Amino acid sequence: MNPIDDSPRRRLLQTALVSLNGVIAEPLSWAGPYFGPGSAARSLEVLRQCEAMLMGRRTYEVFSRQWPAASGPYAQHINTMKKYVFSSTLDEAEWTNTTVVAADPAKAVAELKRTPGRDLIVYGHGRFGQTLCDAGLVDELSLTVVPVFAEGTTFYRPGSPAQAWELVSAGPGRDPQLVSLTYRPVRPE
Repeated sequence: MNPIDDSPRRRLLQTALVSLNGVIAEPLSWAGPYFGPGSAARSLEVLRQCEAMLMGRRTYEVFSRQWPAASGPYAQHINTMKKYVFSSTLDEAEWTNTTVVAADPAKAVAELKRTPGRDLIVYGHGRFGQTLCDAGLVDELSLTVVPVFAEGTTFYRPGSPAQAWELVSAGPGRDPQLVSLTYRPVRPE
C-alpha cells in the first residue's frame, strides 16, 4: 500500500499581460498607459505571497536591467527575493539572489515545486512559460487583458498540446479598462 502524500505543495503561478488579439510579446510597449496604481498594488500582493521568481533568459535580461535601479516597495521586494533563471547560454547572473539553472526546465521546476516553501511565480508567457504550461506544471494562470491590438508573439503557440483550463475568477482589473482572468488547469482524474 502506498502512503498518500498530503504534504502541502508549492503552487506555480504564471501571470501575463495579453492584448485583445492575444499578443504577449513586448508588453512594455503597449500596456504601460493602462497599468496604473491598482495594478501595481495587486502585483505586489501576489509577489509577496511568492518565495521565488522563475524566468527564462529573455525575461531575465529585461528585468535585470530594469529592477535593480528602481525604487519603491515592489522593486525592493523583487530585488531581494530568490530568483531562478533557466538558460543553457547564461553562465552567471549579476542580479542579486539569482541562480542560473542550466538543467531541463520542466524537470528542475518540478523538483522546485516538491521542496517546501511558499509559491513560485513566472511573469509572462514566452518560451519558458509555454514550456511549463506544456509540462503541466502551472497551477494558476492569471491574465490581465489590455484593451489594445498589438503585433507580435501570441499567447498560444502552434504545436503546443491542447489543454483545458477552468475559470476561477473574472472581472474588472485593478485599473480602468483592464480585465482580470484567473484559470486553473483541469487535471485528469
